[in-house]
Amino acid sequence: MTASTHATVHEIEVPLSRNRAFQLFTEHFAAWWPKEYTWSQSALKHIGIEPRMDGRCTEEGPHGFQVDWGRVLAWEPPGRVTVTWQIGPGRVPQPDPANASRVDLRFIAKGRDATRLVLEHGDFHHHGEGAEAYCKTMASEYGWPFILERYREMALRLDAF
Repeated sequence: MTASTHATVHEIEVPLSRNRAFQLFTEHFAAWWPKEYTWSQSALKHIGIEPRMDGRCTEEGPHGFQVDWGRVLAWEPPGRVTVTWQIGPGRVPQPDPANASRVDLRFIAKGRDATRLVLEHGDFHHHGEGAEAYCKTMASEYGWPFILERYREMALRLDAF
């Protein structure tokens, strides 16, 4: 993990082929994303990434609650996906993409049945006041490392079958 006032980078290896690792991250997002890191929490109905350029990254909760937390900027299966991160400091939704940071994910084959995922969360300055602290929060053990560990745990369960 590396962090600066502009970006934080995290890497994790999973025992899945590049295709399966990409599919787990994108097509099965709701299966591994921590519910406690959503607005709906235990009432979450769905969270996911639409598999296309300009696709929505969205959460659906109870009683029709819906919030888009990003947009797909790059869709290059099975190697890369980039999304806007329209969640500001303090978990405040940022509907204006000009106030969003960017999350770039690269899936790198490490043999037939292993993939290294490199996540770079950058452009924190777009979040304005509090951007530096927000970058540090996402780099902390409660940010991307925690989230990616959930992804890795799901990959390990898949590998067992």
